[in-house]
Amino acid sequence: MRARAVARAGSWDQEREVGRILIDSESRHRRRVVLCTEGGEDVLLDLPQAVLLKEGDGLCLDDGGIIRVCARPEPLIEIRALDEGALARIAWHLGNRHLPVQFVNRRIRIRADAVIEEMIAGLGGQVERVEAAFDPEPGAYAGHLAHHHHADDDAPHD
Repeated sequence: MRARAVARAGSWDQEREVGRILIDSESRHRRRVVLCTEGGEDVLLDLPQAVLLKEGDGLCLDDGGIIRVCARPEPLIEIRALDEGALARIAWHLGNRHLPVQFVNRRIRIRADAVIEEMIAGLGGQVERVEAAFDPEPGAYAGHLAHHHHADDDAPHD
């Protein structure tokens, strides 16, 4: 089976689902890779460019079927704080370390890391270890190329 396109979560007909893949967050940014469905079938993901696959996205097969992307539960740290200001300070420190984060109902989730866990406790955060799907924020520059094309780029220069 070959998938050459991705349908975003909520945009595709569930009746077309013919299988599921279960993959962790680090494995969901792909262009070309062989994935194995829960039923044991290989699927070649063959996209023109790398795409960040999200929970519920569909891999569109050449035959019209769709393979659902499911986020594999991972060991995470779930962070809470006494107030929004404290949570914002913790978020700033996580961002300053360029850590991928997921925001869930006034909580922050990150990958389990004992050193970061100590830092959070030192900032007054409450930490709970959880096993859950991790769908981090894509970041400010996700989907943008390093080079921006300008209208005059092709114009002759002196």
